[in-house]
Amino acid sequence: MLRREFMSAGLGAGLFYGVNASPASILARAVSPPAPASVLPALAWKPMAIGLLIKPARDPDGIIGRVKKLGMTNCFLSLDDYLGKYTKSLAAELHGLLEKYGVTATTAEVVQPGPLKWNFTEGPATIGVVPRATRTARVDALKQTSDFAKLLGIPYIQTHCGFIPEDPADPLYDETVVTIRDLAAHCAGNGQMFLMETGQETPTTMSRVIRDANHPSLGVGLDTANLILYGKANPVDAVDILGPHIKAMHAKDGRWPTDPSKLGQEVKIGEGLVDFKQVLLKLKKLGYTGALTIERETSGPQQLEDVRQEKIYLERILAQI
Repeated sequence: MLRREFMSAGLGAGLFYGVNASPASILARAVSPPAPASVLPALAWKPMAIGLLIKPARDPDGIIGRVKKLGMTNCFLSLDDYLGKYTKSLAAELHGLLEKYGVTATTAEVVQPGPLKWNFTEGPATIGVVPRATRTARVDALKQTSDFAKLLGIPYIQTHCGFIPEDPADPLYDETVVTIRDLAAHCAGNGQMFLMETGQETPTTMSRVIRDANHPSLGVGLDTANLILYGKANPVDAVDILGPHIKAMHAKDGRWPTDPSKLGQEVKIGEGLVDFKQVLLKLKKLGYTGALTIERETSGPQQLEDVRQEKIYLERILAQI
C-alpha cells in the first residue's frame, strides 16, 4: 500500500509495551524469544500463485468475485475500511464469500488510524509504528486485525512499520524494535506471522530489526516498487539481503523519485524499473512459498485492464524460470 488518503477510525487504546525501553531490555527479550503459540496453518495456495490486493468493504461480493473473474486464486485483504467494525458476523460474511468464489485470503493489512502522509517531508512523522503520537492506536489496530484475521484463517498480518531510523542509537529505533516484537508475539498467539512491508526503510535496516527483535514469527512483505519509489534500494538487491525472511510479495512497478519531497511514480508492471525476472528467479531459488500479489494503485476500468495485462506479464516470466 502506498499513496492513499485515509479517514481516522474510532479505535480504542490497546496495550503497548516499550516506549521507554532501553537497549538492555531489548537484549533481554532477545535472549529467549517465545515460540509461536501454534503452528501456522498449511498454506492453501501454490508457491508464486498470482493474486490481487483488494479493499472489499465497498462491495464485498463484487470485489471478491472480481478476483475469481480475473482468473486468480488468492487475494490480499486491505482492511482499513473495516476498522472498528470487526465482528464474528463480518468474519462469517467474508469467509462465505471467499468460499463461494474459491479464493484464499493470504494476508491482512491495516495502516490506519491517520494522519498518514505518503511523502518524504511528512511521512517520517506520520507513517507506521515509529511515530510516538500514533503508535499506541496503530498497535491496537494491528492486534484487532490479527484477532479478526484468525477467524478467517489468514496466516499473515502486514503493515508499513515506517521510517525506521538507520542509526541504531536513535531512541526511536529501540522503541520500534520492541513494538514490532510485541506485534510478532501477538500474531504468534493467533498462529500467524507479522510482516514488515518494505518501503520507508533500507533493506539493511529492516534486516537489523529482524535480528534485534529476534522473534520466529517476524518476517518481510516484499513490495518491489516501494523500494524504488522511496529511493531505498533495487528490489533485486533487496532479495539478497532479506531473502530468507520474505513471506509475501506485492508485485508492483515504479520509477525512482526525481523530486526530493515526493515519492517516485508507480506504474504498470513492465513499464517501470523492477526486474521481475531476476526477483522471481532469486525468490524461487530461495524456496519462496508465498503468493505474488498484484497491487495497481489506480481505479476504475483502467485498473482492471492493467491488472489483466500485469497477470499475463507475470505468467510469462513464471513460465521461463
